[in-house]
Amino acid sequence: MTTIPLPEVVEGSPTDRALRGGVKPRRFGSLYVAEARLRVMRSYLQTMLATGVGTPVLYLYALGVGLATLVDANLGSGGESQVSYLIFVAPALLCSAAMTTATEEFSYPIMLGFKWNPTFFAMNAAPMSGGQIINGVTFAVIIRLVAQSIVYYLFMLVFGAIPGPHGWLIIVVGVLTGMALGAMLMAYAVRLEEDKGQFNYIMRFGVIPLTLFSGTFFPLSVLPVWLHWIGWISPLWHGTELSRVLSYGYEEPVWLSALHVAYLVVLIVVGWMLARRLAVKRLNK
Repeated sequence: MTTIPLPEVVEGSPTDRALRGGVKPRRFGSLYVAEARLRVMRSYLQTMLATGVGTPVLYLYALGVGLATLVDANLGSGGESQVSYLIFVAPALLCSAAMTTATEEFSYPIMLGFKWNPTFFAMNAAPMSGGQIINGVTFAVIIRLVAQSIVYYLFMLVFGAIPGPHGWLIIVVGVLTGMALGAMLMAYAVRLEEDKGQFNYIMRFGVIPLTLFSGTFFPLSVLPVWLHWIGWISPLWHGTELSRVLSYGYEEPVWLSALHVAYLVVLIVVGWMLARRLAVKRLNK
């Protein structure tokens, strides 16, 4: 078997410059993609700021202050030993907001990059792999979730909804909650070839029911037993329960808190790795 020798690359030649120019994208491609995605987000920065500030103010006031006056007034015997409804519902609102944002960022924008404005194929034509593209998009969404959760947490402080000393950790829990559902949705979005309203169905029959039946506005225990499974499989329930432990010392076994963390992390890892694999397969067809 004969081998064909590769032509010698002369230093400073166009071929040499092209090869050198591909070193950084191959090494830091994920960061370049994240930067590109953040620049896209900047185009709707005003909307992000409006929702990032308006959502916590409206929800905390309407549910945590308005509705809380009725709930707290009807706690009944032993009510003095219970936390106020504001303190109870505020961590759940933060996690719910993070989940909604992740759903927005990991649905249509993913399909946009593959179909309607196939920038992912252009990136893949450069020295960037499908895995780097997925990593970059994910990093950008994480940055948005962190910023949004910090703003939400600050408003919770203003409303007096964080009595515990470790309440700031709910920022981390909020990001984990959003990413847990978002990563799985990203893996699904990567493989979609046509938009037939799938994301609308996911929002109406997936995200909204999870928001209502994940112990967000009332404990899961008040639901019929045959509906408890919705909370058990819901990332929002696991995130909400964990955030309440950190926010005001909600009592639950240590093993259950560890299970919350493990469940969220497993969903993130599985969804993220599956999305990378599917993206590589689709981009290299």
